[in-house]
Amino acid sequence: MLLNFLKTDLYERSGKAISNFNSTLPALQSDLAQQITKDPYVFDFFAITENYNERELEDALVANVTKFLVELGTGFAFMGRQYRLQVGTKEAFIDLLFYNTRIHVYCCIELKTGSFKPEYLGQLGFYVSAVNHQLKTEQDNPTIGLLICRDKDNIEAQYSLEGYNLPLGISEYELSKLIPTEIKSSLPSIEEIESSLEQLSENNEVL
Repeated sequence: MLLNFLKTDLYERSGKAISNFNSTLPALQSDLAQQITKDPYVFDFFAITENYNERELEDALVANVTKFLVELGTGFAFMGRQYRLQVGTKEAFIDLLFYNTRIHVYCCIELKTGSFKPEYLGQLGFYVSAVNHQLKTEQDNPTIGLLICRDKDNIEAQYSLEGYNLPLGISEYELSKLIPTEIKSSLPSIEEIESSLEQLSENNEVL
């Protein structure tokens, strides 16, 4: 696990999410909440690299939930995927809901496979508010929301957060890196590998 953290530059990523925690949470809780974030999150434990949608990304994370919890950090407990809440006459579904046992907070995570858009925060803020009303107890600290996008403009993200009084954070994620073009072009194709295997098989038969 230590080698994995070193490989993924854990120190450089820890606590780096863009957030409004310092203006929406008490000082001590704000610092603790910031510390449990990362930017970017590295999802290099499954094979998808391109041409996927949000549901497929969720599928992959849930299928590898143990490794996902390791990437999230110490203290996270998985509460559910597409977690259902009844809000008035309608249903709301949170992409991924976690509880952090170290700082005693619910954490709503929304996944977006594209670039950050300011309107995503409105949806996330709604989920955070709903969890505060329906799940949070007196022993829990205020719920936080984390939006994880494929990429973001940091200045746009920071400006967008200033309009919210709920604790929200924004991070990016990385998947397994594709083989660089210059290396990929020097690798044999599937057809070439199959041809070589056939030749080896024929030579063995002759021998």
